[in-house]
This record gives sequence, structure tokens and C-alpha cells, in this order.
Amino acid sequence: MKRLLSILLFTIGITHFVHSQTFEVKGEVKDQYQEQVAFASVFLLKVTDSVVVKGTSADENGAFLFSDIAEGLYFLKASYVGQVSNNLAIEILKDTKIGALIIEQQAEQLNEVTVTSNKPFVKRQVDRIVFNVENTVISQQSSWDILRQTPGVIMMNDELKVRNQATTVYINNRKVHLSAEEVRSLLENYQGEHIKSIEVIHNPPASYDAEGGSILNIVTSKNVSVGYKGNVNIGYTQGVFPKYNFGTSHFYKTEKLNVNANYNYTPKKEFKNTLNNTNYRDDTGITSIWDTDFDQVIRTNTHSANLAVDYKFNEKSSLSFTSNAQFQPKKDADFYQETTIKNSSGVLDSLFTTDSFLSEKKNNISGDLTFKHQFKDQGNLTINAHYTDFGLDQNQNVKSDYFQPNGSFLRDFNFSTIADQQIKIKTAQVDYNDYLGNVFFETGVKSSFIDSESRLDYFLQNNGAEFIPNLSDDYTYDESVYAGYLSLSKDWEKWSIKTGLRAEHTESSGISVNVSTINDLSYFKLFPSFYMLHTINENHSLSFDYARKVQRPRYEDLNPFRTYINERTFQEGNPNLTPSFSQNFNLNYTLQQEYFFDFYYRDNGMYISTLTFQDTDNLVLRDITQNVLESTSYGFDFTYGKSLSNNWYLYSYISLFHEEESFIALQSDAFSFTNNFNGAYIDLTNYLTLSKDSSFKGELGLTYISGWLQGSFIQEETTNLTVGLRKSFYNNRAVLSISANDLLGKYNGYVSSKYLNQDNGYLKVPETQYIKIGFTYNFGNFRLEDNQRNIDKIERERIE
Repeated sequence: MKRLLSILLFTIGITHFVHSQTFEVKGEVKDQYQEQVAFASVFLLKVTDSVVVKGTSADENGAFLFSDIAEGLYFLKASYVGQVSNNLAIEILKDTKIGALIIEQQAEQLNEVTVTSNKPFVKRQVDRIVFNVENTVISQQSSWDILRQTPGVIMMNDELKVRNQATTVYINNRKVHLSAEEVRSLLENYQGEHIKSIEVIHNPPASYDAEGGSILNIVTSKNVSVGYKGNVNIGYTQGVFPKYNFGTSHFYKTEKLNVNANYNYTPKKEFKNTLNNTNYRDDTGITSIWDTDFDQVIRTNTHSANLAVDYKFNEKSSLSFTSNAQFQPKKDADFYQETTIKNSSGVLDSLFTTDSFLSEKKNNISGDLTFKHQFKDQGNLTINAHYTDFGLDQNQNVKSDYFQPNGSFLRDFNFSTIADQQIKIKTAQVDYNDYLGNVFFETGVKSSFIDSESRLDYFLQNNGAEFIPNLSDDYTYDESVYAGYLSLSKDWEKWSIKTGLRAEHTESSGISVNVSTINDLSYFKLFPSFYMLHTINENHSLSFDYARKVQRPRYEDLNPFRTYINERTFQEGNPNLTPSFSQNFNLNYTLQQEYFFDFYYRDNGMYISTLTFQDTDNLVLRDITQNVLESTSYGFDFTYGKSLSNNWYLYSYISLFHEEESFIALQSDAFSFTNNFNGAYIDLTNYLTLSKDSSFKGELGLTYISGWLQGSFIQEETTNLTVGLRKSFYNNRAVLSISANDLLGKYNGYVSSKYLNQDNGYLKVPETQYIKIGFTYNFGNFRLEDNQRNIDKIERERIE
């Protein structure tokens, strides 16, 4: 750690020495309406041959800065989303500040209504794909809908995935540390017209943690006006049960101080039904047939609050504090299960029912403090400290009654569990970036410390409460990670190159009291990354990228506890899980910035997967998390979007893929088995403008998937047809929306696992058929862009 910090400080010092005798050029990029153009590309060119000397990007306020510039005559040019400014000739004899580079936005007249950039624009950069949606038809959707339609993004079971792996959502490079359900709720209430672009990062570069897969980064529009804005929003969803949500947010901005506070309350009642079939086998064939009808009614009350405070000391230095708090003081679940047991001839042997009640309390509180400083020579220093406190208390009571075929009572079996988990996360990080000549570099160090304590007590309740030691446990897990990275990138003529190296040293220790084991790990790993983009001409470009990543076990998966549906169906953790290392390759071809062809190959290594096994001897069905032997996937993605008319935009995405996973079949004499699947995914979404003033929008979407690999299971085909309408009033101060999901009732597919002596499957049917109504009212200077953000910590991702 000390060595990495010394290297960082030495690099910063050398950089300042090299730049101490140079000139700088600064200015702004604006459009024809004198509005700042955030994140525009700015180039300094030779007057003689227009060769690029240096390139940079404007910041969120449209400001840019070049340093280390020799005396002479130059051209300045700016570009954004395919639009370019005129060349500005300047002579540099000293530090120079220009007025502004003007990029005129292109607009077209449609029946007396001017629409700017009506077609979404997809652009490939060296290490990511940028989906520009500002001022387009798509921008009238919610943030969630925009993410769903982003090239390469697939929605499975209400979770956003990229190439069959969960992806992480960021807002302005701040990670959204919420569950999949909470992320959807957040983004469905975040207005899409505030989004400038979506960045799809398949292989995050070295500046990101080595742990994790792809990233979806939402870049919002910026406005530097001062004032106050706020909104209130309410929502109603009708599925099997009605659901409600209420939220309010407030933002106040002065020249130096930004304050953002928001609160959301979501009371929810949900219904889920699962039909399960398990055929227990031996060498002669099926010996017992178990059919289960499982109903779940889940009631939750969730409070979430966020506070963000930014203070700007001067033009170069700022301090930011962010605090997120989520409280779930109540989660009650009633489970009812009826299972029929038949012999190999299909004759009823017996049946049993299980009533289960689960109560849970959860809290997740975090704080993040960040200091940023920009040096005179354009170098940027960021210092960050973070703390998370997570707590979970859970009680469960289970009662099973067994009956003969004629309905007469046989026996009962009752038990209860008491569980709690406490997790504390502390991190510290220092990052620095600057230019060395015309090469941009980033470097930094980070340390993180995780302490997790879990306990589960198991009691038999047949004749009073009897504590069962061998089914109870206390588990303690500690982890420390020390990391440092260096990244270099350069753009010239028709090439862009970026490369990086991240080093991480990890020490972890897991102690289980019940099984009397200590699982200690200590390893040092390097994580290289490489990106290359070649623009052949204005119609053709090729790119290639590679990165090595790590998948660490979630804290809950390491607990050797059992979560029961009944005494014969349960899920258990695995304290012997080890990290998995993956290799990711992508080759891409872009035609006319409209047709995108992507070929990928991913070696997932000993991927951590949740597998289901049936124990034929004891008639038990259990889920267990384990490292697979190997896992690979590869495929081809095609993306195309086109405006078919002035009021109709069609987005299409097609993915053809192959996936396979080899694992130890624990209940089949520990044989290894390879599960594989060839599949296709098709997404066709129509965006419609239904009024001349563009205040009334519509959406009609159809997605189809031929199947999917889920560990030891394969999911059958599914289809989802959706429709949505959105109307804005009072100059966009009020927005009313209505949408319907799963109109065909084919969103949920049967999932089966059949190999060796394993033969089981299930159909889960949550409330996917619903109608949702939402209303938002904005007040104050509602066109202000706030400083709302979420805390960027990969360690929090592993809290379940």
C-alpha cells in the first residue's frame, strides 16, 4: 500500500515539473443559443496540415483546457454528436483564454414544430458505446425505459442484464447501490428528458474496480442556473394486489452551495405463485413424483432518503457529502404450499401442506465524502472516503402437516429460525489524472475493509422449543483489499488506444463455529485491460477490447446457513466459495453509425453459480451456491435504429448466443456435467409521437427470447408485449403516464433441469401482468439539473 501511494505521489510530482514552463488555452463550448455543450470533444490542430496536436473533452459546464502548448498558430475545433464547429484560428504566445467555440445544433421543421435530433444517436468510443438520447423521442420515456432500449441491454425477470450477466447502473459515474427492484423503482420515477446519454461499458477500464461486470452509466444534462426546484410524484399499479408509491425531491443551488434531498415511501403487497415438479429417480427409473403448488403473499413498507451536499470553495476545489439511508421496518410474508406425492405409477401416496410466516427488518445507511481539486495544468485530484452500515434481522416459523391419500392426519413437523447479519464497509481512495504531452493518464490507489457477522439459531417446535446446535451457526467474515492502477490513452488521426493495469491484493478470513473451519485466502492478482478503435472512414470503423475481471462471493452466499421453504426444500450457503476470474474479449464493426455488429467471447472461469440438486435418497430439494468447473459464452449482437417517419422511431436489437457451464453434480455421485444452450433474443420497440407539440407520446414494444441458461436449469421461451402512453401538461410541469405489461401473458417461462438422476422444474408467476399509472408535478425552477447521485462502492454490491 505504501509503495503504491509513493508511486502515485512521485508521478504527480514529475508531472508538475514537466508542465511548469508551458502555455495553456482555455475556453467554452456553446450552441447557437449560448447554452453550454457538456462533454463535447475539443481538438487543437496544426494550421499547416490540420493534424491533431491535442484533444480533450469539455467538462459538465462546457469548459475545456489545454496545457503544455508550444508557441505558434493553431486551429481550435469542437464536435458533439456528429456536429462540428468552424475552425477558430489562434496564435499562442502566452496563456490564452478564448470566448467560445460554437456548435450549431441541427434541426428540422415538422409541420410547424421544430424537433432537434429526433433520432437517437449511437456512437462507439474506444472503451464504451454511447447512446445519445437528449432531445429525442426516446427522451420522453422514463429512465428505466431508456435503459431497457439501450443497445446490448436485455431485461430478464425485471433485472437489467448485458450478455446474460447482471450489470451495474451508474448515474453520472456514481453507482446506484440498490437491489434490482429498487433500481427499477428509482429509474421509473426519474424523468428521461434529463438524460443526455447512456454509456454501455462491456469491459470497464482499470480505473474501475476489478470486481464486477458491465456498467450502464446514465449521463444527465447540466444547467448552471441558480435557484430552487422540487417535485412530488405518486404512482398506482394494479396487479393481483394494488400497489402505491409516493416520493418528493428538493434541490437548491447557489453559486457555491448545492443541496439535494429526497424521500420515497413504498408500501407494497405482492403475490407470487410457483408450480414445481420433481421426479425422484434411481437406476430403474422414476420412484416418486412430487408436485407442489406454492403461494407467496409478501407485504413490505420501505422508506428511502438521500442527502447530497456540494460546496465549491473556488473554481478549482470542491467538497461533496452524500448520505443514503434505506429502512425496511416491516417485511411480512405468508407462504402456503401444498405438495402431492405419487408413486411411479402415478397413484397418490400421501400429501402435505406447509404454512410459513417470515418477518424481516432491514436497514442500510451509508456516507460518502469526496474532495476534488483541479490543478492549473489541468490535472485533477480526487480523495474519497466511504462508510456503510447494513443490518438484517429475520425470523421464520414453519409448520408442515402430513396426510394420507384419504385426507386423514398422519403427523406434523414444526420448526423456527432466528437470524441476523451485520455488515460494515470502509473504503479510502485517491485518484489523479492529467496529460503527459498528448497522452492522457489516470492513476490511483484504493483500500477497502469489510467486516461481516452472521448468526442463525434453529429450533424444533414439536414439543416446545428445542435448540438444534448442528443446524445453527455463527459465521464471521473479514476481507481487506489493497489496489492501485495506471491507465494511458491517446487519440490521433483515425486511431484511439487505451490501456491499463490494475493490481489488487486481497486477504480474507471466514470462520464458522458450527463446522469448526477457518477459510483463509490471500492472493495478489493483476488485471490488464486494452482498447483500440480504428475509424477507417466516415462510414466504417473497427474496435477491439479486452479486460480481466474478478467475481467475489456475496457475503450472504458465504454463510453456511439454510433458508427453508419446508424441511425438504431449502437454500444453503457455502463458506468454501473462492473468487472467480474471467477473460472478456469483444470485436466490433460499425457501419454508417447506424448498424452495429458485435462479436464477443467470455471465459467466465470458475463462475459462482446457484445450483439446484435433488437428493433421491432423502427426498430433499436444495439450492447451493458453488464454484463451477468452467463457464464460457460467446455470441453475435446486431443493433439498428431508424426513424420510419417524422413521428415513428423503430429500435431493433438481435442477439444470437451460446452459453455453457460445467459443474460437479453433487447428488449424482459427484459426476461433472456440462449444461449448454444456443439461444436468440429479439427486441423491437416502437416510439410514437402522437401530437404536433410532442407532449403526447406512445410506446409499443415486443421482446422474445428462445431460452436461457440458468446454472443447472434451462428456461424455455418467453414473449413480452408492452404498451405505454405519456402526456405532459403546463409546459412539462405535470406529467401523466399509463403503461401495461405482459399483455399476452407469456412473460414467464417454464424452467427445467434434466440430466443424470436429476429431473425437476418449476414455473414462477409473479405479478408481471399489471397496469401502472403515474403522475409527477414539478415546481420551482424545474429545469435545473440537480446534484442527485448515488454512492460509488463496488463492495456494497455484494450485500444481498
